Amino acid sequence: MKTALFGAGRIGRVHAASIKTDPRSELVAVTDVVSEAAATLAREHGVEARAPEDILADRNIDAILIASSTNTHAELIEKGAAAGKAIFCEKPIDLSLSRALELSKRIAGHARPMMMGFNRRFDPNFAAVKAAFTAGEVGKGELLAVTSYDPAPPPVSYIKVSGGLYRDMMIHDFDMCAFMFGLPKTVTAHGSCLVDPEIGAAGDVDTAVVVLSYADGRIATIRNSRRAPYGYDQRLELLGSAGLLEARNEIENTVVKSTTAGVVSAKPVYFFLERYMRAYSIEWSAFVDAVVEGKPVPASIQDGVNALALAEAANLSFAEKRTVELAEVLPGV
Repeated sequence: MKTALFGAGRIGRVHAASIKTDPRSELVAVTDVVSEAAATLAREHGVEARAPEDILADRNIDAILIASSTNTHAELIEKGAAAGKAIFCEKPIDLSLSRALELSKRIAGHARPMMMGFNRRFDPNFAAVKAAFTAGEVGKGELLAVTSYDPAPPPVSYIKVSGGLYRDMMIHDFDMCAFMFGLPKTVTAHGSCLVDPEIGAAGDVDTAVVVLSYADGRIATIRNSRRAPYGYDQRLELLGSAGLLEARNEIENTVVKSTTAGVVSAKPVYFFLERYMRAYSIEWSAFVDAVVEGKPVPASIQDGVNALALAEAANLSFAEKRTVELAEVLPGV
């Protein structure tokens, strides 16, 4: 499966490496608005740096992987569909829910696989929780808790263009709740600025809790912080009628020191590259499965719309200090 990569930044580099881990896929071209970045990454992988229009027009290219800036995602999905390509796109589809809804209608008839990059679905730990839950090992789900703390905030320059914590950071956790429990009935968001006052000055929050309430009484909670000085804190807990499932942090090593002073183990790994590299590779192979073998796409464009709708509802809830019905932002849900 000949693949072209759109985006040669940090996440583009991650995906370039993932493409090469599956023998059924081949990276054949790279493009980026920063031509030097595209040329450097292309040279590292022994491929061409090409113009985006040339890539889209090349019938020998089977698939495109979109890892460029968020404001390009929707347009590239639409152009890729028009060119008949299989499409893998990093989250989110767009910062605008209305644009995402419009796009999903426009590309509804596209015959080739299209997949959203929600890599945490493919993390072996979270995937094992999902498999055990689906198999009924803890009975009916009742409470779900997702914790996601970054070790340090990104630059404020990034915050200003990110779409805010609910759309940028928490969107992974919204997707995880939808993956485990489906879509909720209501969304209630709380947020504050405790880490960096410049984040607040930029109009965002850096500390947040969201409660998702389901029609049958189930509850999911999400906790986000831009600062956890001990490392990248990524945990999930699912309480069922017959037991509890947990996905704990991956730590730097498994050594535990036990003395009269106490019991000490290593810290969580420091950032997402260490924590989720396996997930990126597994995710890519799942996309190749869909393209090459015709298997179902495990994270669809609709999943991308759903996660963005939850983020939109959270933003509305926070702004208006009220609980928001998901149907207010996602008609027909």
